[in-house]
Amino acid sequence: MIAQEFEYVAPASLAEALKLLGNEDSKVLAGGMSLIPLMKLRLAAPGQLVDIGRIADLNYIHDEAGALRIGATTTHYQIESSPLVRAKCPLLAETADNIGDIQIRNTGTIGGSIAHADPAADYPASLLALEGRVTLVSAQSRREMSLADFFVDTFTTALEPGEIISEVILPIEDSSTGTSYQKLYQPASGFAIVGIAARIKMSGGKVAMARVGVTGLAGKPYRATTVEKALEGTAGGPTDIQKAAALVAEGVDANSDLHASAEYRKQMARVYTMRALAVAASRVA
Repeated sequence: MIAQEFEYVAPASLAEALKLLGNEDSKVLAGGMSLIPLMKLRLAAPGQLVDIGRIADLNYIHDEAGALRIGATTTHYQIESSPLVRAKCPLLAETADNIGDIQIRNTGTIGGSIAHADPAADYPASLLALEGRVTLVSAQSRREMSLADFFVDTFTTALEPGEIISEVILPIEDSSTGTSYQKLYQPASGFAIVGIAARIKMSGGKVAMARVGVTGLAGKPYRATTVEKALEGTAGGPTDIQKAAALVAEGVDANSDLHASAEYRKQMARVYTMRALAVAASRVA
């Protein structure tokens, strides 16, 4: 199908873009990997597209004050190939490498992906496991919030009218932390039927910290805190991981569609949680 008619604007600065987005009929265009298909299906019909992809101030990867700061229009390929991300936040680089195909990774952006809040998107699992934060800006305000609070529901976020994501803020990992992103692919789209991100930190032969982010299983991404609590304080061996992973789908209203039933997704979530935790544990220095 063909999208309805719309006005296209490519502002040169963030201030100009935010001013344009004061119009309630405007939509942000970054990589366009989510919005353009919706427009072609007439599921979205904005009167104006504000293309922020050419705004240099939104495309960067910085190591600043003990945190990794990534601009909203940074592409998946830039993230997966960045020596800084690979060294300081390998979980995010590994996740970016698992997104779609090379065309999507060269065009799609981290800000666009998380703003779309697809329940099968890859980034949210890792961003939650990383306990990341996001900066939201409008013409009138600037605020920072946790990504756990940012993801509200299926295709729903905490973004207010006129706001856009300006950057994602992530902790820099130390050498005692192991991470892994494991994913069951939907073959046609590359989205996650289930995706699991794991972070493990060891101290004194015990799991001192465990973080597990889950995507694809439920209507929105979430932290599997029951798994984390069950694993922390153990030796992190195969039996410990198996017992903890078995809790990942407890109390979850799992998605069910033509690709996978709710019960299949729950079982795959357990399997992929075991895999993610085992790989993360093996990567602890």
